[in-house]
Amino acid sequence: MRLGKTAIMNKIIAKEFFSDKVVKLVVENPLIAKSRKPGNFVMLRIGEDGERFPLTIAGADPVAGTITLVVQIMGVSSSKLVALEVGESITDLVGPLGKPTNIKKIGTVLAAGGGVGVAPLLPIVEAFKKAGNRVITVIAARNKDLIILEDEIRKWSDEVIIMTDDGSYGRQGLVTVGMEEIIQREKVDECIVIGPAIMMKFASILTKKYNIPTQASLNSIMVDGTGMCGACRVTVGGKTRFTCVDGPEFDAHQVDFDEMLMRLGGYIQEEKKATEIYSQKL
Repeated sequence: MRLGKTAIMNKIIAKEFFSDKVVKLVVENPLIAKSRKPGNFVMLRIGEDGERFPLTIAGADPVAGTITLVVQIMGVSSSKLVALEVGESITDLVGPLGKPTNIKKIGTVLAAGGGVGVAPLLPIVEAFKKAGNRVITVIAARNKDLIILEDEIRKWSDEVIIMTDDGSYGRQGLVTVGMEEIIQREKVDECIVIGPAIMMKFASILTKKYNIPTQASLNSIMVDGTGMCGACRVTVGGKTRFTCVDGPEFDAHQVDFDEMLMRLGGYIQEEKKATEIYSQKL
């Protein structure tokens, strides 16, 4: 594992709002930009009294020495990050962490992304395409305004299907509707899914029915990102695994998603209270 935290100031070079809750940040960090691979993530901390939290690297430019992060405002830490302006710096940025995606030429790859999960999916789609695969991507969100990185995904996909819950863009329906259409139409050799845990659960149920090998990038709660705290533990194939060092990608058909969903909801009340206190201070 290589770490790239340092004397580098982690300066924000560019900032773009995809929506009022989803923001893209381009951050200066040459070491991470040079060594990161698809599937890797970073741990961040905003302010000396801030909490650590993970974000998957959505892209990197080794020449410019920058990485791209996409963050959805969920609580205090993500709100503090999004409040930073161009020219300001992230206090701590450590990475690349986690095991990279196993990229190989396998045939036809079905990539499915839900919401901000499309951001970490992008470099994986690009890598599979560059490896010589046929790549079909299904991206989904609640409505048109929440569809992100469509042009970038299209650049590296042979075909893109867009699904929205309300039918405001693309086709109406869940991500699994688009996935099953592809599966019934042609042979799929491997599937990669990234998004909300509940979305990955049902995508996994679908691909298991058709016996398609599937990898899911898990978004479990993390504290240190190095396997020391155990907060990100998940059950995979009946065994305890740590998302930060054993993942974040696992065989989706072996993941206990119900347990993961329960653990993700373990601090909801505390998070709400912290957000209320933070909002009152603004």
